[in-house]
Amino acid sequence: MADFSLEDLKTLRERLGTGMVETKNALVEAGGDLDKATELLRLRGAKSNAKRSDRSTSEGLIAAQSSGATTTIIELACETDFVAKSDKFVALGEAVAAAVAAAGASTVEEGLAASAGSSSVEQLISDEAAILGEKFELRRLVTLEGNSFEVYLHRTNKDLPPQVGVVVAYTGGDAETARGIAQHISFAAPTYLSRDDVPTDDVENERRIVEEISRGEGKPDAALPKIVEGRLGAFFKQVALLDQDYARDNKVSIAKVAADAGITVTGFTRFKVGA
Repeated sequence: MADFSLEDLKTLRERLGTGMVETKNALVEAGGDLDKATELLRLRGAKSNAKRSDRSTSEGLIAAQSSGATTTIIELACETDFVAKSDKFVALGEAVAAAVAAAGASTVEEGLAASAGSSSVEQLISDEAAILGEKFELRRLVTLEGNSFEVYLHRTNKDLPPQVGVVVAYTGGDAETARGIAQHISFAAPTYLSRDDVPTDDVENERRIVEEISRGEGKPDAALPKIVEGRLGAFFKQVALLDQDYARDNKVSIAKVAADAGITVTGFTRFKVGA
């Protein structure tokens, strides 16, 4: 039998989170050398990762990390909610968010290449996927620049890590109102900051649709322009944050809430796992 102790077996299992039998077999093959056994287990895990490449990742978590004048939000995906709520996966999400933020990554490719201790984020994700036995994926990330930030991470299920995440970049000193706006975004899911940010083609397409609907309802031609603009206003309330009615008080718009608090929202990002 190879020269290793029960303490060696325990140490390696705690290090990698691997099963008793596979850990023991790796130690036997490595002649009791912990470092070599670790390498063997990681290589086997990498082969398993390749076999899992075509499996879907519909679960996961949202994590965010600030670094200087930027804040980065990520979606880290996995296959099952069982793994999503595990301590190891949650810790991985925090580590990936921290590494990506520190690198100032603005794309998934840059995020995967970011340094994470002695390896890259891509390697770190691959190693942990091998340990937990599922496909993991850094699905997306956004890095916002700004003077101040408010981060809101929402749990849709108390047993799971955050499934919805919002970062709001703003100027001004009212952090409480900024947080309220971040919570509103998590619920209302706007796509753009203001109506001016909505692509012209989208606006014109919506205008054409509501005009056709209005004509089909028999509205008089003289009244069409006013009716169409009114319905376009409803469209902007769906997609543009500043036009939306505030979730906490639907009698006022987000634009007024921000103005009254002396803050200016300069940007935001909302992620939802799997969406």
